[in-house]
Amino acid sequence: MKNVIELLGLTKDYGEGRGIFDLNMTIGEGEMMGYVGTNGSGKTTTIRNIMGFLKPTSGCAKVNGLTAWEHSSEYIKNIGYVAGEIAFPDLKTGTEFLKSQADFLGLKDMSYADELVQRLQLDPSASLKRMSKGMKQKTALVAALMADPAIIILDEPTTGLDPLMRDSFLEIIKEEHKKGKTIFMSSHMFNELETTCDRVAMISNGHIIDIADIEKIHKRPVKEFKIEFMTEADYKRFKNGKYRITRDQPQYNQLTVGVTREELPQLLKDLTGFEIRFISEVIYDLERHFSEIIAQQKESKRNVQ
Repeated sequence: MKNVIELLGLTKDYGEGRGIFDLNMTIGEGEMMGYVGTNGSGKTTTIRNIMGFLKPTSGCAKVNGLTAWEHSSEYIKNIGYVAGEIAFPDLKTGTEFLKSQADFLGLKDMSYADELVQRLQLDPSASLKRMSKGMKQKTALVAALMADPAIIILDEPTTGLDPLMRDSFLEIIKEEHKKGKTIFMSSHMFNELETTCDRVAMISNGHIIDIADIEKIHKRPVKEFKIEFMTEADYKRFKNGKYRITRDQPQYNQLTVGVTREELPQLLKDLTGFEIRFISEVIYDLERHFSEIIAQQKESKRNVQ
């Protein structure tokens, strides 16, 4: 797979521990990469480096083999970009803005822009200055996607959208992904990225701490089940059995066990000999994956100290 976006030891050091440090990541052609982290973790700084807006302290970002800081003007028109902070030019309406963007991009056919306007329930005739945050976000999204760009870079694109519009937007992005677009989308919402992306990188305090493969998360060989027993005697009897216990909550007569898909039928069969209050699967998702990575790193640091 051809690498479309590359971060090669990318560092932007603002001093006092602020910035991004030694980022290494590649995004292949047609891949959708998510980027998650809290506010201030470095997501926007990373994206601004890819767009060529910032000069790195060291290392570099590349797009289609071109170094961002020196050559972004050569690829910028081929990127659909939504900034984290929307700032429009001094134009009266959303319609004027979209037309000016179309002129800049050399776009003659506005049919896809019109479709996006309808799907996002946008009124582009509204005054740019009087638009709500959500309306501004929708206008920026239409401008980013209407020219059918091969690369899409989105910095917290659903901020300001209500839940229904967020769902509509995510459906649009999934369709863009199916078309073979290369997409890089930042968010602080795990579920948004888990339902749309191929991989998700997590950044914390300016460092990428892990890059997760969503398919591997969904197809983990081991599943976990929480079981609560009616009596303490049954709880203890099961606990002393053959199953691997991943969490023990004796105050509730609860155990969490890890089993492979092949072991699950035997587990259910073995439980028929116990009085069970309930059994439920403990879902392993992207948020839990990263939480465990962070916990492991904190534990490692404590051990070193």
